[in-house]
Amino acid sequence: MQKRRLGRTDLSIAPLVLGGNVFGWTADEKTSFDLLDRFVGAGLNAIDTADAYSRWVPGHKGGESETIIGKWMKERGNRDQVVVVTKVGSDMGQGHKDLSAAYIEKAVDASLKRLQTDVIDLYLSHWPEPATPYEETLGAYEKLLAKGKIRYAGCSNLDAGQLRAALDVASLRSLPRYEVLQPEYNLYDRSSFDGPLRDLCVAEDIGVITYFSLAKGFLSGKYRSEADLGQSERGEDIGSYLNARGMRILAALDAVSARHAAKQAEVALAWVIARPGVTAPIASATKPSQMDSLIKAVSLKLTANDMAELDRASG
Repeated sequence: MQKRRLGRTDLSIAPLVLGGNVFGWTADEKTSFDLLDRFVGAGLNAIDTADAYSRWVPGHKGGESETIIGKWMKERGNRDQVVVVTKVGSDMGQGHKDLSAAYIEKAVDASLKRLQTDVIDLYLSHWPEPATPYEETLGAYEKLLAKGKIRYAGCSNLDAGQLRAALDVASLRSLPRYEVLQPEYNLYDRSSFDGPLRDLCVAEDIGVITYFSLAKGFLSGKYRSEADLGQSERGEDIGSYLNARGMRILAALDAVSARHAAKQAEVALAWVIARPGVTAPIASATKPSQMDSLIKAVSLKLTANDMAELDRASG
């Protein structure tokens, strides 16, 4: 499996990251273990999670995904084969987002315990948090780096102005900078990354791993009418894609997938993999068949005509 370097870091990852948001939610522990086994068995190596996964489920407190991943790594003895990405800053019961130094110091230890490891490869600020200065947050990461608790720091959901400001603070104060960005990006949701944010990441050599890479499942092609929305826990979130532009994108996916004898989701992921500035998309699976399809997406090579057809449809 040809790996890609994640920005300026020494982390090399396969061009698809496994989303751990489903672990402990729509995939129980046994299923999660099977999915993880299939993923690494195919030569892929990066897993994305967050301390808040899956706090939104009634009865959950957060940390369920990290706990499953930690147990799996412990049982398989494969920690050194996996690049672990997790996030901090979401509301974990405190009633607000928090990227203060005091909070990060506690949160990282909780994540390390759940993950049953002594170091997190990539630790991301999950959300913008205006109440805390970048200097304080980056200073907290500097201490975690010095203690060996994390290897690199990154961020998620920052726009170009916010990321530029964070980079400037890091340079001015001689603090570690955000080396990786995790933005929302897919064939439908392009505007927040394409343009100034992508240009900044390319110019600064920042690694990019995209989330909602299949538009919450819409780009799988399973959802083409209101009647289809009941197929998924996320169905209610997919309704906004059922419009003329969404149908144009599905039609283009249908055409390209037919030419390659591939599934629509595989084509949608291959498009993200081929986009300038993107290191790898994140995608999740809840069934072995879905995982097998994700793995196929990595080796699917779209032609220039394929890319152009998809770009026209999503423009």
